[in-house]
Amino acid sequence: MVNIGLTKVDDALAAKHPGLGRYAACQSKAFMMGTGSFILGTAGLFAIQKVLQKRLPYPLQWNLLISTVASSVGSYAVTRWETQKCTDLWVLLETGKVPDRSPPQVPKPEESTGTGNTKYGDVME
Repeated sequence: MVNIGLTKVDDALAAKHPGLGRYAACQSKAFMMGTGSFILGTAGLFAIQKVLQKRLPYPLQWNLLISTVASSVGSYAVTRWETQKCTDLWVLLETGKVPDRSPPQVPKPEESTGTGNTKYGDVME
């Protein structure tokens, strides 16, 4: 039986998807890394701002707000990055192929030579 969070997955489903346990562990790690980066980011930014407050005084609530908002953005980025790696792991475990994350190639538009007829019958120069 595979546990995902507080729920248990049926054995038949776990047998159908043998990588489910590894994927669930990866997702759990990603969420814990996001939580940890939020806590450490908030504490670190708060400490840095406390040191800088001697030169640029501003109220404590702004210090807390800036620390919380900035670490929330950082935490989101860390969680998204780690979750993307878990998604790639899931695709690899299910299909045996590594997903292609490269941007699609855009074909170059054909360049005209400057001569010829237009649809109106005029000659382009």
